[in-house]
Amino acid sequence: MQLTRSWFVHGLWIVPVLATLALGLWLLTLFDPNQPGSPFPGCAFRSWTGLFCPGCGATRAIHALVHADPAKALRMNALLILSLPVLPLLIMRLLKPLPAQIDPWIRPIANLWLWLGLYVGFGVARNLPWPPFTWLAPVS
Repeated sequence: MQLTRSWFVHGLWIVPVLATLALGLWLLTLFDPNQPGSPFPGCAFRSWTGLFCPGCGATRAIHALVHADPAKALRMNALLILSLPVLPLLIMRLLKPLPAQIDPWIRPIANLWLWLGLYVGFGVARNLPWPPFTWLAPVS
């Protein structure tokens, strides 16, 4: 039997992904990643290099969102929070073609090189030692 590019075949991965996301969000309602003894691991890149990676503060940012504190979430990881509204559209575009009215608006931001450049640039900028770049580092 040959597999085709159908929603069913490509949509099978979504069940475990959604279950994992739901579990993670539920754990973030129970545990505070800002507290000592939190079950959430710290950033390995930060512990090895002393620098902030583009993902540093992501767990604390999502925790702040779960607890309805968007300002704190932005202070933890602004790029992650600002890219969250676009993520579902990018995932839908990977699964199947978007309607003709929407696709021209999404195509420019669906560029892998754009996201790679954004995350590398964000990772470099948040480690620069002067304002306004210091504002990109996650707050303690």
